[in-house]
Amino acid sequence: MSEKLKVGILGGTGMVGQRFISLLENHPWFEVTTIAASPRSAGKTYEEAVGDRWKMDTPMPEAVKKIVVMNVNEVEKVASEVDFVFSAVDMTKEEIKKIEEAYAKTETPVVSNNSAHRWTPDVPMVIPEVNPEHMEVIKYQKERLGTKRGFVAVKPNCSIQSYAPVLTAWKEFEPYEVVVTTYQAISGAGKTFKDWPEMVGNIIPYIGGEEEKSEKEPLRIWGHVDDAKKEIVPAESPVITCQCIRVPVLNGHTAAVFVKFKKNPTKEQLLDALKNFSGVPQELELPSAPKQFIQYLAEDNRPQVSEDVNYENGMGVSVGRLREDTVYDWKFVGLSHNTVRGAAGGAVLCAELLKAQGYITKK
Repeated sequence: MSEKLKVGILGGTGMVGQRFISLLENHPWFEVTTIAASPRSAGKTYEEAVGDRWKMDTPMPEAVKKIVVMNVNEVEKVASEVDFVFSAVDMTKEEIKKIEEAYAKTETPVVSNNSAHRWTPDVPMVIPEVNPEHMEVIKYQKERLGTKRGFVAVKPNCSIQSYAPVLTAWKEFEPYEVVVTTYQAISGAGKTFKDWPEMVGNIIPYIGGEEEKSEKEPLRIWGHVDDAKKEIVPAESPVITCQCIRVPVLNGHTAAVFVKFKKNPTKEQLLDALKNFSGVPQELELPSAPKQFIQYLAEDNRPQVSEDVNYENGMGVSVGRLREDTVYDWKFVGLSHNTVRGAAGGAVLCAELLKAQGYITKK
């Protein structure tokens, strides 16, 4: 057996679970050794359990095909096989909270793609380039759970990845009011066009719960660890208002964003801040970290999903159409890959950061 950390995927048969499995193929630090899913998939090989529902555009990795799927509810049994787990389970919010904490209490770190724990005060919700210091709240979570190495960490919603990093890069200019409209891909709902034919040539101006997440989650990311309260306290500004629209695109969330600043940046200053923005993942050269996190495209017709969604293997953010506005100060368009940076890839990068910080180790 290699020296790689042994990883379990909870909810490994769904779309995000499949994305985890494809991203972790040949990963230098992590190896998928265990896959857990619902009782109906348990006992089958992964290949049998997924059947014709493999949704990735690359083939199923050979290494996982013959892994026998375990029952995700057999927490102790699954946990005994692995060093840590990624969670992509499809359950109610309450069930997810419960099962993720149950895994943490077996001294198994949980890095979750789910939204259930995003507002648990002592659970870090992290974009590694933006708020890596939030992992420090884990020590308070361990106190609460009574664990030595078990904890839950989460990544934020896919919809905010195309604009929150950009606003972070512009923090020095003090953005205080932001209007966002997101144009979100159908894979964000775990679907392809084959599953959802009514989305072809269609737009749906509603995605349940998404607008609130898009307005509030950036503030938690820009918050701070309060040692007296033993929790993350969200920031109070900028104020964000958002509309989220489902569009007939397979992968890639686009955002049209309007911003007011307290300071008066020039276009050159804003572009320089984007170009020079990097974080701990770039300093540490984490395996999944994009070299250049945010790219600016000067052409009027970019970023485009078909041209730019896979920038930096889907881990980077593409920005274009930065221009002055007649009502707000500046406006721009952002694009990010919703199931790579916005879901499984963002969680893998969080796990790499946690390993680098010493939170995830061999059992």
